[in-house]
Amino acid sequence: MKKSLTQRIGLGAFGVVVALLFVFPTYWMITSSLKTPGQVLSPDYDLIPSAATLDNFVSALTKPGFTTYLANSLIVTLGAVLCSLVAGVLAAVPLSRMRFRGRKGFLLLVLIAQLAPFEALLIPMYLLMRDAGLLNQLPSLLLVYFAATLPFTCWMLYGFVNGIPYDLEEAAMIDGCSRAGAFRRVTLPLLAPGLVTTSVFSFITAWNEFLFAFVFMRDQNKQTLPVWLSSFRTAFSVDWGGIMAASVIYAVPALVFFILVQRKLVSNLTAGAVKG
Repeated sequence: MKKSLTQRIGLGAFGVVVALLFVFPTYWMITSSLKTPGQVLSPDYDLIPSAATLDNFVSALTKPGFTTYLANSLIVTLGAVLCSLVAGVLAAVPLSRMRFRGRKGFLLLVLIAQLAPFEALLIPMYLLMRDAGLLNQLPSLLLVYFAATLPFTCWMLYGFVNGIPYDLEEAAMIDGCSRAGAFRRVTLPLLAPGLVTTSVFSFITAWNEFLFAFVFMRDQNKQTLPVWLSSFRTAFSVDWGGIMAASVIYAVPALVFFILVQRKLVSNLTAGAVKG
């Protein structure tokens, strides 16, 4: 009993230390955003600001182009997530439920596409977009993010569909449902937690992407929030307080999206447990 209690205390202390290590950078970012430039650059850095100010947030929110960049990020990110979920479901269900020649090879190609470094595709995709006349257009960036998130979405949803017994669909079809009706009434509701989980990772991947948005969108009115963050750094100075405040603002939409889908995920899991 004493040994077990000691182990639990040790694991709990270790967990607290790891949690603090992960939380501290976020705390540093928030506290730095509330300081004046002199306080941020001071060698005697205070972990708790003595005099907080919102000037950095005001300057970040009033910086030219913020609303445009925010709208562009939301459009391409949410559009890419929605398209990848639809295409992922349409690919994952046949791969899981049907047996056809080349199925395992296709799954292997999906995995290889996920493992490939996306930056290696920058030049070929740039040349392709240039020849197609799609540079400086939001649909082209949405298409890039869709291609970036689709392999992961297919692979994840394939695993979730495999975890749903096919007997449930067969029982629905015996009761008079068509194959499409059985999928819509039985499989799709049970697949909701997988859709939510996959959407979170896809959203984070598309929301944080910087390189393709910077290279493809040379027009400032078509750029996204990660590119906007880089505007706080010039050749002569760096507005560290502004960068920290902008980073806090930048993290808010992703946090809100995660909170919304987390509630949906928990409710779906609870409902499935009760029904089971």
